[in-house]
Amino acid sequence: MAEPDFFTGIVIIGRNEGERLIRCLASLADLDLPIVYVDSASTDGSVAAARVAGAQVVALDLARPFTAARARADGVAALTTAHPALDAIFFVDGDCEVEPGWIATASTFLRAHPDFAVVTGRRRERFPQASPYNALADREWNTPVGETEACGGDAMVRRSAYEAIGGFDAAMIAGEEPELCARLRSAGWRIMRLDAAMTIHDAAMTRFGQWWRRAVRSGFGYAQAWHVTRQRKGPVLYSRELARALLWAGGLPVLALLAACLVHPAALLLWPVLTLVQYLRLRLRDGAAVALTAVAGKYAELAGVFRYLGRIARGQTGGTINYK
Repeated sequence: MAEPDFFTGIVIIGRNEGERLIRCLASLADLDLPIVYVDSASTDGSVAAARVAGAQVVALDLARPFTAARARADGVAALTTAHPALDAIFFVDGDCEVEPGWIATASTFLRAHPDFAVVTGRRRERFPQASPYNALADREWNTPVGETEACGGDAMVRRSAYEAIGGFDAAMIAGEEPELCARLRSAGWRIMRLDAAMTIHDAAMTRFGQWWRRAVRSGFGYAQAWHVTRQRKGPVLYSRELARALLWAGGLPVLALLAACLVHPAALLLWPVLTLVQYLRLRLRDGAAVALTAVAGKYAELAGVFRYLGRIARGQTGGTINYK
């Protein structure tokens, strides 16, 4: 394999992604770049499919707790050991197809802008029309382009910057990418989101329960990232998101219950009335589906916060929260 001037390798992580992983690998087949696939105990033939596609496979040791952060970190370790001249790593989830031209676009940007550590682009859903939950995910990916504070799971990272801050924190169960970006920004690095097609994601969310578990995972990630970043210098993550979940899903019902006990039973109506007002306000602005999930999602996020606090109380580390 001839090494280009700016040498990029690829780390894919996944668990039981099936055809989605095959599609991901196929989208990278013509690039002649080193690929490491990190597998989290798949039972669907993912490991065999990755090997057939020519990827180096890292199977995570079951003796240690799984996290996406650990998978990515182990993938980087394997990739850089096999290819010590690497300049950058493109991280991609196994349920994503990489858009043609993205790797070249991202590599060109990092080569031309030495003060940027991360470059990401536009992710879109493969089947946004298949369910309201897929449509919401597609809307979620449509964040503003330009210099930004964080990236998601698909992004190209400058190796020297990644190694200088110690890479991914394997203990992060969710929110590992924003946490990594917070450390990068504290070290003086910058992050860019280009107006360029990057990946096609397949959320495959067709049931309310899947969306609910995903929102619980978000709340867990908010709490963990806030807790971790609050203990060091630099930006503290997700303070606003946590405050909203605590206020609307926690504070409002508690306040209404106290008022009902101390003032008048009718005060209990404060909870549903204010919740309805919030829903109607969001519906007028963003539509019914977004309004409903925004309101209900605060309860799922609060459940995730309590789940994180429970883990802390029990001294647990690692683990995953899957929604598929």
